[in-house]
Parts: sequence; C-alpha cells; structure tokens
Amino acid sequence: MTMPEQKKAVVPRLRFPEFRDAGPWEVKRLGDIGPVCMCKRVLKHQTSDKGDIPFYKIGTFGSKPDAYISKELYESYKSIYPFPNKGDVLISASGTIGRTVVYDGRPAYFQDSNIVWIANKEAIVLNAFLAYCYETVRWPTDDNTIPRLYNDNLRKMKIVVPSKQEQQKIADCLSSLDELIELQAKKLEALQTHKKGLMQQLFPREGETTPRLRFPEFRNAGPWEVKRLSDITRHETSSLTLNTLVLTDSGYPIYGANGCIGFIDSFEQEDKYIAMVKDGSGVGRLTIREGKSSVLSTLTYIKPREKSVLVTWLYYCLSALDLSCFIKGSGIPHIYFSDVGATKVGLPSLPEQQKIADCLSSLDELIELQAKQLEALKAHKKGLMQQLFPQEIDL
Repeated sequence: MTMPEQKKAVVPRLRFPEFRDAGPWEVKRLGDIGPVCMCKRVLKHQTSDKGDIPFYKIGTFGSKPDAYISKELYESYKSIYPFPNKGDVLISASGTIGRTVVYDGRPAYFQDSNIVWIANKEAIVLNAFLAYCYETVRWPTDDNTIPRLYNDNLRKMKIVVPSKQEQQKIADCLSSLDELIELQAKKLEALQTHKKGLMQQLFPREGETTPRLRFPEFRNAGPWEVKRLSDITRHETSSLTLNTLVLTDSGYPIYGANGCIGFIDSFEQEDKYIAMVKDGSGVGRLTIREGKSSVLSTLTYIKPREKSVLVTWLYYCLSALDLSCFIKGSGIPHIYFSDVGATKVGLPSLPEQQKIADCLSSLDELIELQAKQLEALKAHKKGLMQQLFPQEIDL
C-alpha cells in the first residue's frame, strides 16, 4: 500500500523573531483573494494628446502617459464599470508580463485587458504584501509571439501568505528598503543632470568661441581656437569580429558595445583612446579606454592627432555634442566618424583642457560610486526577498 505523499511545509528561511513559531504559510489561489478586473475599453477617438485625465496604455504603464481622456468620460466610466481602489496592485497582462503599479488614487484610467488587477478586499492578504508577492512569482503566459497573461491563468496562480501581522511586518521592511532605493536613484539622477548642465556650461555653444563658464585662472585667457574634429583627431575601425576570435579567460580585454566580452592573446591599442559604437544597438555611445586592449569591428577607435589635445578632454568634448544627428540607416543604424569629423569645436589650452577633464572625471567617479550603491541596494533587496519568501513550495 502506497503512503500518500506529504506536502512540504511552507516556511521562509528568514522570519522576524516574533513569528518564528507562528507555523507555516498558507497556499492561496489569486482567484480566492478577489475577482480579476479591468477598466472599460476606451476607443482611440476618445483619447487625445492633451486632456484632463491621463490614459495609461501598456506602453506607458508605469511611466509618463501620452494619451488623455475627458473628465466627463472618466467620471462616467468610473461610476458604471470596474475601477481600482487606492492601493490595488495593477498588473501588465501583455508585452512584458508582471510589471506592477500600486494605484495611488489620483485620477487616471487604464487600458482594458492589457492592465488588470485583483479586486482585493484585503480579507486574506494585504495589498502592500501582495505587491511584493508579485515580485517573486513566475508569470504564466501563452505561447504567442506577444506574451499575454489571461484572466484564467491569473486566477489559478498560487501564492503563499502568512498571518496579516507577519505580512505587514514584511511589507514595512521592504517598503523602507524601497524608499532607500528611490532616494538613491534620485541622488544618482540629480548628479547626472548636474553633469549634463555643467558640460553645457564648460563647452562653447555652436558658433561660439568662449564657454559660458570658465575656471577663475582662465577667465582672461582669451577665446578658444576653433578647429574641425578631423584636424585634431584620427580614427580607425577595428577588423576584429566575434567569428574570427578565440576568447580566453585571461589576457588582453576586448570590448563590444556593452563592455568587455572576454580576453584575447594580443591587443590592437596600447595608449588611452575613445571607443565609439558605430553600428547597431547603442550607436553613437562613447567610452574611454586605457591600456592594452582591443574592440570589435562594431566600434571605432578615436585618438588625438597631436599632443596638444588630451584624450580625456576630447572624450568630454565629443560627449557634449549631439551625435544622434549623424546616425543613418533605416535598418541597422550606423554612424561614421568621418561625418562627425566635419564638426567645428573650440580648443582651449592644454592646462584648461586638463582642468575641465579633471573636473568632469571627478564627477564621473562620484556618479559611478552612486550607481554602484544603487545596485548594491537592489541586490540587497533581492537577496532579502529570497530569504523572506519561501522559495520551494508545493503548488
């Protein structure tokens, strides 16, 4: 006689002290928590580029709206058809499945079927906890080219929940961490905005020979010398492609559009240089490299022609330009530095170049430090959630 299989107790690896003896969590279907709801369909002719109430489609869900509906239509549909309550967790059901937004109660409307929510009365699970549950689940989709989360699949999904007291404790902990992440993201964004504004001040506008902001020791140094980029730079395209390389675990680094892809036994460049993505994704993006290394053929090497131009200053000079106007191609976008070379730029003295490069390099180091701190906070949250939520459950 076969003994019935016993279900494994659902317990997280980490619990707050007051809940360590509270017993296992319960498995619940989302359909048991509340019905799946969506807003009434809004037709294209009912929207406009400007208006009273933002209308979020799947493409703008969680970001800035690009369509609006009238206040009259909003009030009418809100009073007759399903509409989320403040705190309900909205879910993207098409495209990128499982993106969530907690409805803040402000006037807004949402695209039907593509954006749904569980009308949760919080009798079983708190919305604040449910939002974090959604971050841990694997969303079921169909096999279509464009993924879709159907209501029936959503209803059948299972989550595990502890008591409301433990739910609240977990939600409070993770909410505090989210606040830290948001503050760090704002700090990083403020630094990036400051750098952008500073570069606009430190480099002359098109047609001008003097920047609007100069360091005190250069205020009486006179205008910058106007040069074509082709007169002060040289460039070449690498011949290296992925299908011709044997990558190793050590040696000299080789870079693609998104950074180091591995190592090779030889190198093409030894001095500091600028690498510009010339084809495909990220076209026009610039990075500065130093030391023995190489790049793929999708990037271009850029170096100063003479010692009167610092490569670090040149990097920031190029970064201050709008390179997007040089991008061509209806299929794979590309940019040629030979086209960029016709651009005229102001060239200051070597000491002023050095001062500008040192200032912006220090700011970049600070930005990089803040970015690493942001990633560390995100990694900490991810690891904490793996501890606070059961990872192996019998569904």
